[in-house]
Amino acid sequence: MKAIVLLNGEPYRGVIDGEGATVYCCDGAYDWAKGRVHIDVNLGDYDSLSYLPDPPPAEIYPSEKDYTDGELALMRAIGAGADEILFYGGGGGREDHFLGNLHLLYAACKRGIRATMITNHAHIFAADGDVRLCGRKGRTMSVVPFGGEVHILESDGFYYPLPEKFVYGSTRGISNVITSDAAHFSVRGTVLVFVDEEV
Repeated sequence: MKAIVLLNGEPYRGVIDGEGATVYCCDGAYDWAKGRVHIDVNLGDYDSLSYLPDPPPAEIYPSEKDYTDGELALMRAIGAGADEILFYGGGGGREDHFLGNLHLLYAACKRGIRATMITNHAHIFAADGDVRLCGRKGRTMSVVPFGGEVHILESDGFYYPLPEKFVYGSTRGISNVITSDAAHFSVRGTVLVFVDEEV
């Protein structure tokens, strides 16, 4: 099952294809997303939206809660059986929320779920194991260790060879270039992958 989660960050400028997906809209994201994609579930604490959306939320969460609206949507999507999740609107705005949204990618990855955050500038995903980047030759790409030290077991198709070891806190993986239509690497540990995809 495919799920789409709309977040209240920088409004996404591109086309959102909701065909065959369950679409979750978080609070203030409704302002930029309404009329652009069919919304199945509105949810959140509604501290960012001054009116109720359509369809109305089945539950309004208290603003003083343990989870962000994005994490609530992630848990709802996983609970409904999603095995692929696309996040839109997760970039820009408050930096703490952006960092939190990156952690949502990590949380999904640890559950074996393919999750990608699509912003106006990049596709971002967390990965461990084998990673393949097809059809993106010439794109700028960054690989950042996330959650600890990682080891690159093999790699091919990048301008700069990926180092065998990424120390957590290092910037060695920033601004590489994909040189093959079938670039790949294998990693032990978890990384965030950023691929430039200007809208």
